[in-house]
Amino acid sequence: MIKPHGATELKPLYVACAEQRRSLESEAQRLPSLKISSASAANAVMLGAGYFTPLSGFMDQRDMASVAATMHTADGLFWPVPVVNLVQQCSYRTGDRIALRDPNIEGNPVLAVQDVASVEELSDKDLESAIQSIYGTLDRNHPGVNVFSTQGRVLVSGPITVLNYSYFAQVYPATFRTAEQIRADISDRGWSQVVAFQTRNPMHRAHEELCKMAQAAIGADGILIHMLLGQLKPGDIPADVRDAAIRTMVELYFPTNSVIIAGYGFDMLYAGPREAVLHAVFRQNTGCTHLIVGRDHAGVADYYGAFDAQTIFHDQVPDGALDIQIFEADHTAYSRKLDRVVMMRDVPDHEPEDFVLLSGTRVREMLSAGEALPPEFARPEVAQILMQHYQEQQAGR
Repeated sequence: MIKPHGATELKPLYVACAEQRRSLESEAQRLPSLKISSASAANAVMLGAGYFTPLSGFMDQRDMASVAATMHTADGLFWPVPVVNLVQQCSYRTGDRIALRDPNIEGNPVLAVQDVASVEELSDKDLESAIQSIYGTLDRNHPGVNVFSTQGRVLVSGPITVLNYSYFAQVYPATFRTAEQIRADISDRGWSQVVAFQTRNPMHRAHEELCKMAQAAIGADGILIHMLLGQLKPGDIPADVRDAAIRTMVELYFPTNSVIIAGYGFDMLYAGPREAVLHAVFRQNTGCTHLIVGRDHAGVADYYGAFDAQTIFHDQVPDGALDIQIFEADHTAYSRKLDRVVMMRDVPDHEPEDFVLLSGTRVREMLSAGEALPPEFARPEVAQILMQHYQEQQAGR
């Protein structure tokens, strides 16, 4: 199986031994505590679940600046996005041992224990430089920029030990999986070549066929459909609805034992190219050999070019930095001429009217009004689940 990034084996920071975990939980109740942001909590979950192997905790200012500017830590590890714990204020100092409290669960239970290596205050210039490098913009209307810039200016670095997976394992027990669990599933199925599909949205016909095209082109044994379970921007489909839609599609339209459906506990960054590289890193950590990167991968609005998330792998990711390979996909859509889903680059003779295309706005309008989506665009069983969601939203207004 493909090796984890930067290591020979996964390095999950979750305390798997029940006895050790109970002891640490007891200690944590006596420690001074710090309520962290949702973004920092998501980082802790990813560290705990092994997705962020080989990191041992939150980065300091030197590593944050280096990763933002060069996609390498100060010690030379390739890493595309800073993994930080930013807070509004902190009275703790180097050497303190503190309990990190979860902002996303009522009562703010302890999520992890951190040994504080440093507490540093970022200047406006420090913060803006990092944001510009990561997101390519300082525009506060960008949802990722808004989150990163409002967490606080105080950077609390140091190794952590993770006690739980926040709300993800409880709310999505059938879907949330750690990197270790996915690796074990791939091994149990006897798969060697595995292609990953990242999604924060429901999957329509074009997504379904894209996964099948990639599997066939690579000769992959299976597909990992890996959905984000954390916080999104307003208007995005909730994870439970997306999960139901994807499971229905896979059950009805994919061959048996060809797909693993799993979710990961992270908040969407909307960082476009940089986030695409992060997706590649942690899909390698799950045991996948390939990642599908399509049009406007991890993008939002018009902040990034349609294929910037592909070109970054050629222009900015050094040779040998990653073992996982990228399957570069074009915009896929149903061809009226050919009566099947195609990649647009493969049909240069087509005009726009030869494709079945619907904007996200039009899809929402149709589903909210109870109108069926064209079967060339969406499987009817999937469309029905989404229609129910939108109509319930309408009724609740």
